[in-house]
Amino acid sequence: MADYYSEKRREYDARVAADPMGPLPRPERSYKYDVIVCGGGTSGIAAAVAAARGGAKVLLIERNGSIGGQMNVSGPPGFSYAYLYNARGERVIDGFIGETHRRLMEMGHARPSDLNEYRSGSDYVFSYVDPEWWGLLMFQIMAEEGVTLLLHSLVVDVIKNGDNVVGVVVENAEGRVNFEAKVVIECTGEGDIAVRAGCEYELLPRDDCEPQSVCFTMDGVDWDEFLAYVKAHPDQIDPRGNPERSKEERYEIIRNIKDVGEFCEIMGFYNFLKIAKANKEWHDFAGMGFFFAPRPDVGRYQAHFQHSAQVPGIWSCDPWDLSYAEQEARRQCVIAANGFKKYIPGFKNAYITRVGVELRLREGRRIMGDYVLKRDDVANGQRFYDCIGKNTFAAGAVHVANANTLAVGKYGYASPPDKGSYDMPYRIMVPRKVENLLIAGKHVSAERATYQRFLQETMVTGQAAGAAAALCVKLGVTPRQLEAEEYIKELQNILRSQGVILEGVH
Repeated sequence: MADYYSEKRREYDARVAADPMGPLPRPERSYKYDVIVCGGGTSGIAAAVAAARGGAKVLLIERNGSIGGQMNVSGPPGFSYAYLYNARGERVIDGFIGETHRRLMEMGHARPSDLNEYRSGSDYVFSYVDPEWWGLLMFQIMAEEGVTLLLHSLVVDVIKNGDNVVGVVVENAEGRVNFEAKVVIECTGEGDIAVRAGCEYELLPRDDCEPQSVCFTMDGVDWDEFLAYVKAHPDQIDPRGNPERSKEERYEIIRNIKDVGEFCEIMGFYNFLKIAKANKEWHDFAGMGFFFAPRPDVGRYQAHFQHSAQVPGIWSCDPWDLSYAEQEARRQCVIAANGFKKYIPGFKNAYITRVGVELRLREGRRIMGDYVLKRDDVANGQRFYDCIGKNTFAAGAVHVANANTLAVGKYGYASPPDKGSYDMPYRIMVPRKVENLLIAGKHVSAERATYQRFLQETMVTGQAAGAAAALCVKLGVTPRQLEAEEYIKELQNILRSQGVILEGVH
């Protein structure tokens, strides 16, 4: 495993040790960088760190005052981190994800990966972190690695020389400002900058898009009462774990669970849902369920609701749609919180501690690149010469705004053969027709069925894009030229040195 105590971090630690209460040094005000990352979500953070570790001078631009995106701004996601293992129990995703999980474990703000009996035999395994402490750690890592942050700033356009992107245009309290870059990485999540650069993209009709959602978290749950109910009524939840086990076998595992946190997430409550809907005390846009939000340092769990406020028919690129969805989702948050308090055992005295700052945007543009990741690539466990990371997440599953919450989309379901994984190729990050631009995050080049929007996927492509951008600067080549096998091998060696898994697993 790579040593994440980098030389930069050692220098940072030494400075802090010399003056523990002293402020961070202010960065220089510069308008020229090797790499500019647009967007400070999960992909943008990973990209900025990887580029800085590659020796690049990096600027990360974010419209909010916080970084973290779907982890701790529009999240926290209940599934942080999930799908790092395939259904065989092999670790398939590591690198920056693993580094941050291990660091938070050392700090007492993460749980070990939940490879317990209940979830074994499934790739839906959790490696929980406390998202608030994760966000604080990300700011520290930016300081350690020398990444310059420009927050409260919106990238509104790109600067081009022919087909070459040579910078970005930013609006903030300073006005409209131009920044120069040798490579720009698009990590906005919605592809806004790529579109302004002239990239090709796909966008589903409104009614085909997955619902957008707002999350909320509740504390004050009597977990002993809750666990007693679930153990007495295992048929009222959707049992997880090895699908080769019968339902009764899985029910028996549930009856023997000692720690409620082993569930990690839980869906169902079928009888209560039926009664609540009949009494007009539950809305029509989601079923009942929640994730667990552990606070490991104090040994507590909170309930995190990620699917309970969902708004269909919303385009992520339409501000009028988004404004309506923000309001409607919060109406549903109130209904869902009250419904759980009234009907679900253990929730009588529960209370909301946090509501997501903004919509979690599940569906938006996909930027078409030199390769389009296909459903058949997942079904075949495809291997690519330009692999930049592994993935075990199945193709074709979607969220739906009804009591089922989850469904198989019209493009069909596919999972990797032999409970294994498939490769994520570098070329899905290189947009067609436009040069000096890399795409990372949920809008990389993929068919709808293989939409790479989940947190672990965005961090894999983010880390790879950052490493690739720094290598482009070092070699004096464009991201498209980096597709040559000789350069790809060099990129892969860099990713391996950072702990990324590229081979050795099914």
